[in-house]
Amino acid sequence: MFLVRDIMYCKPGQARPMVQKFLALDKLGRQLGFGAMRVMTDISAERYWTVVSEMEVESLEKYAEMTRKSMEIKEFQDAMKGYHDHIVEGRREIYQLEK
Repeated sequence: MFLVRDIMYCKPGQARPMVQKFLALDKLGRQLGFGAMRVMTDISAERYWTVVSEMEVESLEKYAEMTRKSMEIKEFQDAMKGYHDHIVEGRREIYQLEK
């Protein structure tokens, strides 16, 4: 099992629109049977206006398949349209969950 974490550093005043995009992705993903996504905002972080999404995935292969599949769906494309307008930069972290 893996944890995929997307960390977005938003422009000032743009964290809330990014949160709304992630929440829309979560809702769409759940309808398609994807795992639940957690969306978090910073209280104290490396940088102001940080938005983080996390999702647990069974395997990296399934995650890659899910990502490809979602990018072919118009609702996903619409939900993320213009997200570059909200962020300065971002990164993805992938962790193996130890049991």
